[in-house]
Amino acid sequence: MALDLDQQARDILRKNDRGGFTVPTARLYPYQWNWDSAFVALGFATFDRERAWRELELLLDGQWTNGMIPHILFRRDDPDYFPGPSVWQTSGGALPSGGISQPPVLASVILELVQSGNAEDLQKAGSMFDAVLNWHRWFHHDRTPDGCPVVCTVHPWETGRDNCPDWELGLDAMQVDPALEPYTRMDTVHADEAERPSALQYDKYITIVKFGRDVGWDQKRLTNEGPFLMADPGIHFILMRADRDLLELADRLGRHDARAELRDFIAKGQEGTAYFWNENLQAFCARDVRSGVFSEGFSNASALPFYADAGTDKQREGTLRNMKRIAEKVGYMVPSWDPDAVHFEPQRYWCGPVWPQMNNIISKGLAEQRETEMANVVRRDLARLIEKSGFFECFNTMTGEGCIGTDFSWTAAMWLAWASPNLEN
Repeated sequence: MALDLDQQARDILRKNDRGGFTVPTARLYPYQWNWDSAFVALGFATFDRERAWRELELLLDGQWTNGMIPHILFRRDDPDYFPGPSVWQTSGGALPSGGISQPPVLASVILELVQSGNAEDLQKAGSMFDAVLNWHRWFHHDRTPDGCPVVCTVHPWETGRDNCPDWELGLDAMQVDPALEPYTRMDTVHADEAERPSALQYDKYITIVKFGRDVGWDQKRLTNEGPFLMADPGIHFILMRADRDLLELADRLGRHDARAELRDFIAKGQEGTAYFWNENLQAFCARDVRSGVFSEGFSNASALPFYADAGTDKQREGTLRNMKRIAEKVGYMVPSWDPDAVHFEPQRYWCGPVWPQMNNIISKGLAEQRETEMANVVRRDLARLIEKSGFFECFNTMTGEGCIGTDFSWTAAMWLAWASPNLEN
């Protein structure tokens, strides 16, 4: 069975190839997404390393002059997707794009390709190093609000965890812009409305986009003055890990000029980690920056301190206790939202389902920190989900049923690069 799934996964990546970049799945997501492409490169690398690097090269084509790598690149205007380039109206880079970013996994993926590769892979990494460093600089400068100790986010979509209940604090504190023009969503045409964000949430998402347009996509103004501002443990821990991995790349490449700056970024992340610690829940949680209020649920982003090599022994112990508590409540780990918290829905997007790419980085961190038992649970559960239901975007944490998009690129990639039992032979 595993051999058949290996072939299916390769076929999905080839089918979703659009000439050097990969769409997550046909129709529902017809463009190139930032962190999707990074994870997809790991899948391609198992059978076509040149194609893996090409994926990343085309992602960097869309980098803005200020260093930001956008969350979506629009190489054409596809009527199957909303909001498209005519809504975002950006001009920060060579390609039409979204006006926000996504979790910066790129440096970590590049290092993984270098670690498994040869001198040619290191040369490819060297050609990308400055672009990735400039992206990290953008995060640390443009997404660090005045008076706040951590990198933050201005839009739920920037976190990659679009409608996670974490963001209700920030969304509840903002109003829908009364001048918002009528629009027609397309996601509910291609997927079950019951599994997607609500209409009110979408109105607020587009309100943030409108604000960005109104300030000419001035990223510092969007951060300091925009309608939504929250600190996300997912971006925090992923950026911490990416800063460390970029430092290792700098060492391998002899880029000593970048070492001090990257060490400063890492130290900033270490100092800021306490900002996310919710003592009440004994977990790292999202936090509304303006009110200081914590989210009161354990998300799959809460499970990432091991991946970042962050947090105190006590904080890591609290994280593991929460994971063990949750494991007793669900059929498959790691749910995107706490089954004991309000708004948990096992089939609705980021309100409960298991996400393949999140399981990958959670398990990797646990294994590196010698939490082998939980690391193996997280990996094996994703394999079980794919074996049961196929290559869906995400999976019902209780039943294992597939959710949202089918023939999904990062699910195929995670199977090939990490979850397939054939890798253990």
